[in-house]
Amino acid sequence: MRRISRLGWTAYAIAVGVIALDQAVKFWILYGFNLPARLTTPVIGPFSLTMVWNKGVSFGLFRADQDLGRWLLSLFSLVVAAALAWWARRTERGLMSLALGLIIGGAVGNAIDRIRFGAVVDFLDFSRLMFPWVFNVADSAISVGVALLLVDSLMSERKPTS
Repeated sequence: MRRISRLGWTAYAIAVGVIALDQAVKFWILYGFNLPARLTTPVIGPFSLTMVWNKGVSFGLFRADQDLGRWLLSLFSLVVAAALAWWARRTERGLMSLALGLIIGGAVGNAIDRIRFGAVVDFLDFSRLMFPWVFNVADSAISVGVALLLVDSLMSERKPTS
């Protein structure tokens, strides 16, 4: 078995950081700020904090209202995170390491919510900017990670075929 690359460890560290930040912010939203009791709180300009219990995947897609769906989504998130962690162990490009760490951390952060609460805690609301979804730190990490993964794939050198 090949050793984990330095950038693989970097991806794991980023994932742990995303999970910690995501769960800390959600803890504050639920218990410190008590957003569930407030429902919506304007913050600044078009930004509000709005409490949403998301039973689907990112941005409320593919709702899982039944308990089986909740566990299947949790399992799927963890399997994807494990597959990406396996891929990350051999990465040799910094942008890919960052992207994989963000996606792994976001997937695990949301899986933790699904397991603990039966739904994902969403609260970042920019609907006044015509962005209709309420999301969280983990969703943001996944979205940015996927975008960076696409950029990395476009930037990586391709060996010409002979």
